[in-house]
Amino acid sequence: MPEDLRGQEVRQERAPPELKACHAFLDAGDTLVVPSLDRYGRSLQDLINMVAELRERGIGFTSLHENLDTTTPGGRLVFHVFAALAEFIRELIVIGTNEGLAAARDLLPDPGCSITSIAKLLGVSPDTLYNHIPDLKELRTGTAPRHLEAPTR
Repeated sequence: MPEDLRGQEVRQERAPPELKACHAFLDAGDTLVVPSLDRYGRSLQDLINMVAELRERGIGFTSLHENLDTTTPGGRLVFHVFAALAEFIRELIVIGTNEGLAAARDLLPDPGCSITSIAKLLGVSPDTLYNHIPDLKELRTGTAPRHLEAPTR
């Protein structure tokens, strides 16, 4: 099997069963309508591959939120632009999340900062910090280093 088809097969194997069933149900001449691009695929490559597969089968694709229809050349162009923008926004969110976690790690050694105050400063819940910073899991078991504990008053 050619390399590019193997990758597509692997992605389709990981697709939710409902999506697989939906694709299997569609016939040439049908149009798949989705609420938005980000609800249909998780990455630009997934979106492009799935819409290309639909097109090869003679199936149209319409996204309601982005108001695009890939049965026309202009619609295909807009699809690629919106798909690229959706991936860009997801990447910005990941970068922001990682920067926030890095800021939390920088604040943890400060004995004047509690987990609750750091979480409030970053606009997240303390549970979010506990779930994403491995050292904080020790706090829940009582084995954390003293500098990570909440200051006493």
